Amino acid sequence: MTNTGYRVAVVGDANVDLILRGDVRPRFGQAEQLLDAGELVLGSSAGITASGLARLGVETSLIACVGTDMFGGFVLDALRELGVDTAGIRVVPETPTGLSVVLSEPGDRSILTLLGAIAEVTPNDVLAVGDALDHVHFASYFLTPAIVEGFVDLATRLRQRGVVVSLDTNWDPTEQWSGMREVLAATDYFMPNTEELRSIAAAIDPLLAAADDDECARAIAELGTHVVVKAGAAGGWSMSREGSHCSAAGLELDPVDTTGAGDSFDAGYIAAMASGVENEAGRLRWAAVAGSLSTRADGGTAAQATLVELRKAAGA
Repeated sequence: MTNTGYRVAVVGDANVDLILRGDVRPRFGQAEQLLDAGELVLGSSAGITASGLARLGVETSLIACVGTDMFGGFVLDALRELGVDTAGIRVVPETPTGLSVVLSEPGDRSILTLLGAIAEVTPNDVLAVGDALDHVHFASYFLTPAIVEGFVDLATRLRQRGVVVSLDTNWDPTEQWSGMREVLAATDYFMPNTEELRSIAAAIDPLLAAADDDECARAIAELGTHVVVKAGAAGGWSMSREGSHCSAAGLELDPVDTTGAGDSFDAGYIAAMASGVENEAGRLRWAAVAGSLSTRADGGTAAQATLVELRKAAGA
């Protein structure tokens, strides 16, 4: 089932994840450690969000960069199999495809990332297809330096064309959160988790470092963006530009793997928009349920919900 008439592009990272489980804390001195499991899967916040949207029947493309190596081919094949349009993915010669090594323990994980071609995506890659889109979602913002540099102008030009712009920054590796006041003012929807919300609010106004989550969200919303917050097992909530708070619960599940659950949350919210869900509680419920269902299997894409599954679980 496809939501015709609403076309989404996700912009950002495209990489593979090598997920290692078991005794993963490195011990140097040439110590050999035996693992419980290891697998190579499609990674990246943008890739998982695009996959989640496609699985929910939304016409979705990914705008990103990969290399000419075997990992680039793996990423392209995986996305096509998941129903994502890969025409917007540029192949960059002599540059490795992005790679993340995920060291996973029960309850925690460490991620080692090689940016490679992830950093090569530019505003021109987006503008080349912008006229054909209804919605552009930016993911892993801080991993794409050219997008960071040109975001305000790019988002402004897209919005002038009538394109909805949403943003999930993910974590800033420098923890500086530079320029976010101007970036958020150019964004229609901002989709952080609670830690990102607090950090960005404090970067915008140091007095907010001691504020509660509602105060942080309200201060950000006053910049002109609708704030949609991922709250993990608790579901999600939002703060409108007018200061209206709304929330929705996810599902009570025993998660197998929470990798990419926030990206599937984003996909659920945008898919609700694509499907004509106008009330905020309904959109948040779609988002929270999509995030919950994605945790049923290892990796970010293996258990993402279909539209039928989501509607049934959400009671929609």
